Amino acid sequence: MSHVLLEDGQFYRDDKLMIGANNRGLRYGDGIFETMKVNKGQIQLADFHMQRLFSALSLLQFDCPSYFTPEYLKDRILQLVHRNGHSDLARVRLMIHRGNGGLYDAISHFPHHIIQSWSLPAANHSWNENGLVLGFHRIAQKPMDLLANAKTNNYLPYVMGALNAKKEKWNDAIIFNAAGRIADCTIANLFTVKDGIIRTPAATEGPVLGVMRRFLMGFCRENGLDMQESALSESDLLEADELFLTNSSYGIRWVGSLENKNYVNQFSSLLYRDAIRPLFKIAR
Repeated sequence: MSHVLLEDGQFYRDDKLMIGANNRGLRYGDGIFETMKVNKGQIQLADFHMQRLFSALSLLQFDCPSYFTPEYLKDRILQLVHRNGHSDLARVRLMIHRGNGGLYDAISHFPHHIIQSWSLPAANHSWNENGLVLGFHRIAQKPMDLLANAKTNNYLPYVMGALNAKKEKWNDAIIFNAAGRIADCTIANLFTVKDGIIRTPAATEGPVLGVMRRFLMGFCRENGLDMQESALSESDLLEADELFLTNSSYGIRWVGSLENKNYVNQFSSLLYRDAIRPLFKIAR
């Protein structure tokens, strides 16, 4: 079934060619993106997404016109999912790129934007009964700078990790940073649980600062749970009691195994029940 997308505020068929050979996003990965979830006609954690997006736009030195605001983007997203019939439950991808030009001669710094949507199955909300299988990706590594925390279009470490995961039949691959410690996974942030303490790689370790990561960390701290941002090593993961992943689409997923280590889901299942189910508006 054909759908439409939005480019710079205008609707087009989703098979329309949007960019050409001179595009800086294609040439250099010059841009950023956000992946969001629409649930019952609302953008889930919309303010968190927009705060991260506009922080990255400033970091990448885009020049935003006065109308280009979070409200403008949220309105266009909801228009698109309604037109595509995806308002009930959808994944939305918003990509922003700088347009055409060479490395030293961008034509402008206008935030050209493309918004797409896809329907999601109801199972996307559900707790995973079977634990995920993870593996370590040992080829591409992530830097540990401010750009590493943003969702930029320069995504090669994750592309390589995803290829590795597909080849090895893992559900996701763990990505290392340049210091040989844990950054995150290809499509999710990673958390460990050990003796009741929850840990996740700190921003200085190079993970993408995920929206669901931010939400869950806030939930844990508001409810008196011991949540720590720190450096995590490979051995920290293999010695943990539990591992779980978070992203904006599925919320939380527990990990069943990593290499020869098996994990339980006692703590992560409670987080799903108390934090994620209410967010997804699922009746108990």
